[in-house]
Amino acid sequence: MFRLIITIPLVVCASVVALAQLPPLAERDAIAYSKSTPHDAVARLQEALDRGDAKLEFDAERGYLPSVLKQLDVPISSQGLVFSRTSLQVDHIAPWAPRAIYFNDDVYVGWAQKAPIMEVASVDPKLGAVFYTLNQTATDHPKFERQTRMCLVCHQSAATTGGVPGFLVRSVFADRYGYALSYPGMDESVTTDQTPIADRWGGWYVTGTTGSAHRGNLVGPMLAHEFPSVKNYVAHLDYTATSHVTNLQDRLDLKRYLSPHSDIVALLLLAHQTSVHNLLTIANYESQVEGESSPRAEAAVEQLVRALLFVNEAPLSGPVTGTSGFAEAFAARGPRDDKGRSLRDLDLKDRLFRYPISYLIYSESFDALPTGVKQHIYRRVLDVLTGADTRADFTRTPASDRAAALEILRSTKPDFASLAQQTQPLQRQSFTKPLG
Repeated sequence: MFRLIITIPLVVCASVVALAQLPPLAERDAIAYSKSTPHDAVARLQEALDRGDAKLEFDAERGYLPSVLKQLDVPISSQGLVFSRTSLQVDHIAPWAPRAIYFNDDVYVGWAQKAPIMEVASVDPKLGAVFYTLNQTATDHPKFERQTRMCLVCHQSAATTGGVPGFLVRSVFADRYGYALSYPGMDESVTTDQTPIADRWGGWYVTGTTGSAHRGNLVGPMLAHEFPSVKNYVAHLDYTATSHVTNLQDRLDLKRYLSPHSDIVALLLLAHQTSVHNLLTIANYESQVEGESSPRAEAAVEQLVRALLFVNEAPLSGPVTGTSGFAEAFAARGPRDDKGRSLRDLDLKDRLFRYPISYLIYSESFDALPTGVKQHIYRRVLDVLTGADTRADFTRTPASDRAAALEILRSTKPDFASLAQQTQPLQRQSFTKPLG
């Protein structure tokens, strides 16, 4: 008995030590993040540049930015302007010189005035977020340099990205030079589509109107060390005057940017997309490393399902109107069913999207999930959209919108349609009107 009592703690301690010595999830053999060759959009562009099949033009004012956006099919209307110094190139960012962020479904581009490099991140179907820098110096052979250490200092942590290489959107209070204000106990969590609108976009310029106030466009009147009490200042802020801004001309020199906008609709999309991209990576990593049926993988997949279905999405509390035309351009990218409906259709009244299933179900990252994981997600989505899963989390959206989403998926996602044809919902007998 005495020996047994001594042995158990030793075994537990040895297990803890062994776990502590394991490499991060991204570097386990099944993923091998830093050693694997990416096949994302940026890697494909670099291959085309090396072959001479593509070319980047250099602009004297903005470097390679316009050409990179064109080559990667990233819309200028997606531009968001962030003035908080919360990036790699802090010396080139300020309220009078914000960093511009552009994105499409799987690429993110960061540009700062007169900065020596441009920051680019792309979603690789296997590896998740892959980070690059591009020197902003004219050359006949521009090269996207992959970064596996420098960028991951911020873009890989349990608190911000779930422990995988990922993306993060933050909302901070910034002083008049753009430095983040903080105090002990401040909530500095990453922004997702579950973050209340009132807590979003601190440190960002935001153009457009919404039904509720937010932290955007707000610059602290002093430097961080000059505030008698940051906590007291933050507690008494009134966002009303800065929340409904449609023109930034009196705040900075807009001629330096490709667009005069920092569109509120684009920023709403950015919060949803970055968080789902991270959850796709987590589900993929856990399934590859721990096994598809492991508790960790099953928990990660269910979390992804809930994000794809907009569970606990923060309400908009009133109509939202952008300024750059991003909303229309985003919706136009389709695909659409035979009734003209798309999962990219926006609501912008009570919620972000018209139909309760994310367009990221079309992404390369989703399609690259292990077959068993993807089929499990399809069954869960089918149960929710048909009403077989009657839990409150999944029935807040009107049944008619869920039915429409199901029809759109069946029409535009062939492998989902094939599985749905063969699969009966868990509680179909509870329906008053069977669907399909």
